[in-house]
Amino acid sequence: MPLAYLAGPDVFLPDAPAQAARKSAICARHGITALPPLNEDVASLASMAEAEAWRVIFAKDLAMMERADLVIANLTPFRGASADAGTLVELGWFLGRGRPIFAYSNSATPFAARSAALLAAVPDPMSGLTVGGFGLPDNLMIPGAVEQAGGLPVFLPEAGQDLPFDALEVFSRCVAAAARRLGLSPPG
Repeated sequence: MPLAYLAGPDVFLPDAPAQAARKSAICARHGITALPPLNEDVASLASMAEAEAWRVIFAKDLAMMERADLVIANLTPFRGASADAGTLVELGWFLGRGRPIFAYSNSATPFAARSAALLAAVPDPMSGLTVGGFGLPDNLMIPGAVEQAGGLPVFLPEAGQDLPFDALEVFSRCVAAAARRLGLSPPG
């Protein structure tokens, strides 16, 4: 079974291990082994100084990415109008290595609309700048990387409504499409 690194800020959820287990089960049903980047396996993390802990996490995640055949990324906006910055670094890493990228977002609201709403709520010292939305779910480089490396668009909610951050419907569609693209047998 191909190994899929599950990129995204899901690691910050209060029930991150349970969410990772749910996502792993969905992947397994489609013939994919999930690699969720949790930190429960780093036994000494709690006793480390912050300067050491973040480096250990980075090295562990990088090693996991090296093992992975592909990435399935959660691009749901996180603490702002765009996807999580760490997830975007991981996306670029997979793009640079020519490995397949599949991605989804639980937000149906286009990037330009999310950006405008954020700017309306917070005074912007750069208020004269524009956002090139193009009707896309995020900055054009993000869906461009996804399509370039996986051949599929960023999966979005079908009903055009934003879903809760931890909803799994769009993730499930993304995993199924990735499995088909990789030539894996359909679930049965």
